[in-house]
Amino acid sequence: MKKNFQKYLFITLGWICVLLGIIGIVLPLLPTTPFMILALGLFARSSPRFHKMLLDNRYIGKDLQRWEDSKSISKKSKRRAIAITVVTFAISIAVLYQKPALQIMLVGLCAILLTYMWRLKETPS
Repeated sequence: MKKNFQKYLFITLGWICVLLGIIGIVLPLLPTTPFMILALGLFARSSPRFHKMLLDNRYIGKDLQRWEDSKSISKKSKRRAIAITVVTFAISIAVLYQKPALQIMLVGLCAILLTYMWRLKETPS
């Protein structure tokens, strides 16, 4: 009973992470990659089918496989993630042009996120 509960809990949490990751594609403050990595880990412990589904995904599968194998990200993916982060935060900051406190908060969050991404281990593209 406990084993089944844990399995279904992990599957449910995995799908919540996938959903949050998909939402994070369009919302700059919600990071896509960590949610997908978390979903991958949850599915690895609960559902080989869903785990394989993420690894076989044509958009994120290679990056998730690389992360699972070596805890690294390709140089190309890293550069793309940094560029997208800068652009989306710049747009968000521009939209909030009359809210300096929120702009400062966004700049701080962006700096933290960029620092984290910059420090990720790279593999050749």
